Amino acid sequence: MSETGNRLRKLLESPNFDPQNYVKQLSQQSDGDRDLQEHRQKIQTLADETAQNLKKNVYKNYRQFIETAKEISYLESEMYQLSHILTEQKSIMESITQALLSADKDETSKEMQAAFPKETEDVKQRTLTSLLEKVEGGKNIMDTPGRHLVYNGDLVEFDVDNMAPIQKVHAFLMNDCLLIATWLPNRRGTVKYKYNALYDLESFAVVNVKDNPPMKDMFKILMFPDSRIFQAENSKIKKEWLEILDETKKSKVTKDKHKKEEEVPASPVRAEVSTNPFDVEDEVQEPAYAEESVDLSLEWIQELPEDLDVCIAQRDFEGAVDLLDKLNEYLKDQPVNQKVKELRSKVDERVRQLTEVLVFELSPDRSLRGGPKATRRAVSQLIRLGQSTKACELFLKNRAVAVQTAIRQLRIEGATLLYIHKLCNIFFTSLLETAKEFEMDFAGNTGCYSAFVVWSKSAMRMFVDAFTKQVFDSKESLSTAAECVKVAKEHCQQLTEIGLDLTFTLQSLLVKDIKAGLLSYNDIIIEATKHRNSEEMWRRMNLMTPEALMKLKDEMRSCGIGNFEQYTGDDCWVNLSYTIVAFTKQMMSFLEEGLKLYFPELHMVLLESLREIILVAVQHVDYSLRCEQDPEKKSFIMQNATFLHDTVLPVVERRFEEGVGKPAKQLQDLRKSTRPVRINPESTTSLV
Repeated sequence: MSETGNRLRKLLESPNFDPQNYVKQLSQQSDGDRDLQEHRQKIQTLADETAQNLKKNVYKNYRQFIETAKEISYLESEMYQLSHILTEQKSIMESITQALLSADKDETSKEMQAAFPKETEDVKQRTLTSLLEKVEGGKNIMDTPGRHLVYNGDLVEFDVDNMAPIQKVHAFLMNDCLLIATWLPNRRGTVKYKYNALYDLESFAVVNVKDNPPMKDMFKILMFPDSRIFQAENSKIKKEWLEILDETKKSKVTKDKHKKEEEVPASPVRAEVSTNPFDVEDEVQEPAYAEESVDLSLEWIQELPEDLDVCIAQRDFEGAVDLLDKLNEYLKDQPVNQKVKELRSKVDERVRQLTEVLVFELSPDRSLRGGPKATRRAVSQLIRLGQSTKACELFLKNRAVAVQTAIRQLRIEGATLLYIHKLCNIFFTSLLETAKEFEMDFAGNTGCYSAFVVWSKSAMRMFVDAFTKQVFDSKESLSTAAECVKVAKEHCQQLTEIGLDLTFTLQSLLVKDIKAGLLSYNDIIIEATKHRNSEEMWRRMNLMTPEALMKLKDEMRSCGIGNFEQYTGDDCWVNLSYTIVAFTKQMMSFLEEGLKLYFPELHMVLLESLREIILVAVQHVDYSLRCEQDPEKKSFIMQNATFLHDTVLPVVERRFEEGVGKPAKQLQDLRKSTRPVRINPESTTSLV
């Protein structure tokens, strides 16, 4: 179809192609139905070729597209981190500059405060009070002295995960905190809003969110470990919010710093006048002794706060903690006087800043690449700062998000078993690496191990949710489910090499779904057996070819029926009915799959299922023996009953005992109660 096909392709691809004229001309030129069918076949072939070419073009660079998308995602995460680091450094540099210029501005600010402080504060407080009267549950906010309103306005809150609008809120920015209030749908009098949350200005960071239409004019408030996203009415209001929030936070930091500096020399210590002459010497000598006993004039101590600031800005966490350890070692046996307290207050502020940075390093918002080893640096420094509990909590949260992300990014393949292999490999490898890293990081903190065990169980629930959704919710066959459970058990055993055994947890989480699967498959086998029984003619099987007979012998041998040879006749005949042979294969297959899925909690479920299946076959044979009048057929039925009782049932009992480790008493009782007897072919008695 090369030349004709090319002409047809060019015709159809031409920009002036008119389908109606084309069909009209084709109908006039055709001799009959045959020409139209041939032409239709050509067009269909061309359409198939076009579809195939489109499919090739789509899948040609599919893998490269996926990798590019992943790299873009990673790059976006890294750029966000870089932006946050630069913002953090900018803030630190501005605070240092502000501190240097504060001395010059101190007198000016005092003059401005002396000019009209009272009136301005009163006006601001009255404005805040009138606004808070509209907020339900906000009466206690004005209890803090000196608190006044800086800015307020309406915002729309969005969900952080799916960027869907949640609710309309009204934000009140005060000089020391931020109040979020939600709109009341049913207003009562002057009350318009309801109290939602109150955040201290030092407890959160404000981050600009890049416009991505239709998501625009947004900014994010980060409060560890949560975050909230708000949308302003337009870009101008968003800019005002960002600028005023930044200025208010800086103003509060500067004000708090001046307050601390003013409190230190405010009231010099005076010795109390005592009438006891023997107390004078002690009172005078004690402060002198304290002053002389602690030497804080060393250069490294004088420069310690600034050195800590530099270490934090340069992300030299180890150097900062080393300086803190050096100071603690130096002051360990020294008495505490006023100068030591002042130094401690300055250092504690830096410790708080360092802790916040380390906490952010372990937050799930950071890049999860690098595995659990990437968290070692921040965890080790938090432990050195005495924050082992917080380090443990953040480390486990970070790893939980990493495991969850890895499971979500796993592609669902067509073959369920292949997906389960990948799922188990990712999950249990991550769990093993996390456990080894946890043991290394928290070797000296044995109290944190219980938290890891609890975390492991919660992670196992996450794994079982993904496992169940793919294996049991998709209605896979029992054999596939058994193979998948077997794979999960084998991977779970790997954790025992580090002393962590989660097999019982895995079993307890899977037992409900496995039980439902066994009962469902049990019903299927019983229905299939009843259907075959209804069509039973009690005739010998003729397999037609020696190959088919040999295949059946191999199948029976794999089922554990070793003496099947005695039931084969001349040529390709088998002295058993098709129903009994099919029942034997199906039941033995069910038993093998059930043993792969076996847990101690499922012992009675599996046993009762086997008993019900066997009882259906036994009752059918019993009924046939009592109803059949033909002596020859009756003898054949008796032969099938003997095979069922003397060969199949003992194999089932033995295989069950081997797989479980204890005898199946219910199956033994069933076999004894259905023992066939040698009977007169004309008798109606069959089983006793």
